Amino acid sequence: MTTTPPSSAFASAFAAVDLGATSGRVIVGRVGPDNLDLTEVHRFPNTPVRLPDGLRWDTLALFQGVLDGLREAARRGGVASIGIDTWAVDYGLLDTDGALLGHPFHYRDDRTDAAAASVWAKVGPEELYGITGLQHLPFNTVFQLASAEGTTQQDAARTLLLIPDLLIHWLTGSIGAEETNASTTGLFDARTGTWSEDLLNRLSLDPALFPAPRAPGDPAGTLLPHVAAYTGLDPRTPVTTVASHDTASAVVAVPATEPDFAYISCGTWSLAGLELDAPVLSEASRAANFTNERGIDGTVRYLRNIMGMWLLEECRRTWEKENLPTHIPTLLADAARAESFASLVDPDAPEFLAPGDMPARIREYCARTGQRVPGSQGAVVRCILESLALAHRRTLRQAAELAGRDIRRIHLVGGGSRNDLLCQLTADATGLPVVAGPTEATALGNILVQARAAGLVGDLVDMRRLIASTQHLRHYAPRGDTIAWDTAAVRLDSAPRNP
Repeated sequence: MTTTPPSSAFASAFAAVDLGATSGRVIVGRVGPDNLDLTEVHRFPNTPVRLPDGLRWDTLALFQGVLDGLREAARRGGVASIGIDTWAVDYGLLDTDGALLGHPFHYRDDRTDAAAASVWAKVGPEELYGITGLQHLPFNTVFQLASAEGTTQQDAARTLLLIPDLLIHWLTGSIGAEETNASTTGLFDARTGTWSEDLLNRLSLDPALFPAPRAPGDPAGTLLPHVAAYTGLDPRTPVTTVASHDTASAVVAVPATEPDFAYISCGTWSLAGLELDAPVLSEASRAANFTNERGIDGTVRYLRNIMGMWLLEECRRTWEKENLPTHIPTLLADAARAESFASLVDPDAPEFLAPGDMPARIREYCARTGQRVPGSQGAVVRCILESLALAHRRTLRQAAELAGRDIRRIHLVGGGSRNDLLCQLTADATGLPVVAGPTEATALGNILVQARAAGLVGDLVDMRRLIASTQHLRHYAPRGDTIAWDTAAVRLDSAPRNP
């Protein structure tokens, strides 16, 4: 099925709704044979709310931000279609009448801390990985559902919608489960690309809760009358299913023109890995905690989540409260002058997951592991960035070994690509050239999938070629001090873990 855009006057303009952990944006992209231009038309905060029962997303405020952004897009001339991407794993539950049962929980809420044991009692971790190929993270959807088993809300639920699918439902009234995001739940079969009914039954989850999967590029409906009336968009404006997991959209926009590349989608999280044709479901892959998530066109995103710029952003929030400098260029300049390898942390240590006083946690980690405790802001930032570069190195080397692939170049996309020091440190740590950019990879991938559905661009190779030829990219060559990085990697890997 193809959906005809409401007017050829704006057939090349597409609206990307891109929701991140701290803010949302509506970005209009115009696509032509030799051009790809983005304009941010609206930005709004994404502020979680701490309620008595836990940390929740304010989905009503997010939806209002989406509507206001689409209204601004209409004021500027309209769009041919709309696509939505967000973070993964979180969901809303609908009752029999289609009403939302409470605000969705935030994945950083601690209610899932002990949920894995109840799932593994029914399906062991080895078997679970053999079905889903999913990295173990305590907040995966499967564990969120286990933590809510027997609650009034979950018992009353008749439909589960991941966050982008929920927003699409509110725009169009349609129900579906976009497959790149569904593959992050821990309930999706990595081989078949469908919900695992066997797994759902063994975990006492009603298969009827889970809508039929949609693929990126599938039509998701047109605007409901009240949405069209509020936004001023043509009611025939289609909503197109994109790669609704933001990382999947970002990987679409990796400007790779040659094989044997790795990618790092660096924002709140660093998602580092490879693009494969088939999942890697070996025991060695499970033990190394790699994930097999779906990309577009049947590809597999073989990667591991690394706690990314979250550490720096949480430091900045603490420093702002303390009336200390938070200007990123100043902090990076101070970090560049700080001593190399004075302090290192494991970015994925559990104490760094929750919001809070991150500088204090980093100092406590360093003290506990017998390292120099970073005193200045520059020393803290240097610690974070060198630790992230080492995590990138370790993850990509393991991915290449487990998948039997060579890596000749790293593409670092997303907000972290603006961080010159991180890009250079990643090149130094890995010994590989790093291509940084595009910064707006997620929005670009979202828009290109819409443009392909409209017949304006070709396959994934064509999309990436257009990215490479139109977007500003920066190149970093590794500097030669490999012994220092090897020594730092050994030191970090041998540091004592939490008791």
